[in-house]
Amino acid sequence: MTERNREKNDSRSGRNLWRWLSLTLAVVLLAAGAVTVMNVSAARANGASTVEDSADTQDNAEATEADGEEAEGDEAKTPIPVEVAAVSEGSVSAYISSTANLVAENEVKVLSEVEGRVLTLRVEEGNWVKKGQVLATLVRDDEEIAFKKAQLKETNARAAYDRAKELVDRELISREEFDKLTIDFEIAGQELAEAEWALKKTTIVAPFSGRVTARMTQLGQHVRPGDELFQVTDFDPLIARIYLPERDVLGLEEGRSVQIRLDASDEVAFAGRIRQISPVVDTSTGTVKVTVEATEPPKQVRPGSFVSVNIVRETRSEALLLPREAVLRELQKAHVFVADGEVAEKRSVTLGLEEGDLIEVTSGVEAGDQVIVAGQGGLKDGSAVKILIADANAG
Repeated sequence: MTERNREKNDSRSGRNLWRWLSLTLAVVLLAAGAVTVMNVSAARANGASTVEDSADTQDNAEATEADGEEAEGDEAKTPIPVEVAAVSEGSVSAYISSTANLVAENEVKVLSEVEGRVLTLRVEEGNWVKKGQVLATLVRDDEEIAFKKAQLKETNARAAYDRAKELVDRELISREEFDKLTIDFEIAGQELAEAEWALKKTTIVAPFSGRVTARMTQLGQHVRPGDELFQVTDFDPLIARIYLPERDVLGLEEGRSVQIRLDASDEVAFAGRIRQISPVVDTSTGTVKVTVEATEPPKQVRPGSFVSVNIVRETRSEALLLPREAVLRELQKAHVFVADGEVAEKRSVTLGLEEGDLIEVTSGVEAGDQVIVAGQGGLKDGSAVKILIADANAG
């Protein structure tokens, strides 16, 4: 009886366990289904949102593109501010140009020719002096003593010679003795001349009229023959030696006028002339030396000044002239923009001679055309322009 009850209890327990497991499984399945339904709904909601965002983005892009096209159209219609100048008529010249230093043709260093101590200094740098003017003196005591001794010796030799001449004429002395006294007299005369020269050279004088441009000695300095004491420069004339290719020298003549400009200041310009053309070509450089003389240099021009020398090679009196800033170059070609009303017209031009800020134009424009001289960097043919400054007399 007991075992039968146990079997019934075991059977009942097994059924209860099975029911519990089945219930638990059902709950789990229901929960999983609910989660799945929620995920699908969220995914659908997200998908709809993405589609809406894409549509909005596309609409924005189309709007931006439309705005850009509208802005570009507005920009194309906005006039570009420019400055213009009129094409003028005038004279233009082509130059052969070179550079050199102006130098004084006459410039020397005054040297000491005897030994001695500087006793006096009579001039300073910058002083103008005349030919023969005393620049300095040396102590001359030794030279004066030597000169007096030479004088006495020459006087005695002269007296002996005079006596011997009378005696030889009367045949009271031999010819050999007379010849010896004659030589002694000549030697004494030469020594006197040398002593006089040395005494004279203790006074230092200017070799020519000019300006003292350097003083290289000091008061009390002991100098020897060959020592430099002063530098004297004659400022008239000032010359420049330039070296030109042989082809540029062809056709040049001595006496032709030239223009000289001081490199330190473009405002200082003065006239000159070709004074000499070398008859030979330097074989090492292929150039010819041309000596140019400044005819009327201003006071501020000094020897040693660096200058530009311009020689007129060709002149055209009735040329069409453009401001240099109007020309835009592209390799071997050139063009300008002409303001035709409120529109920029691009024109190809042929250029000729160039002088300073002006360029000759032989084709492409006419006198009076308003060429754009500022603001043309971003222009195209047909661009709208607004003229800010118009200079009818440019050039």
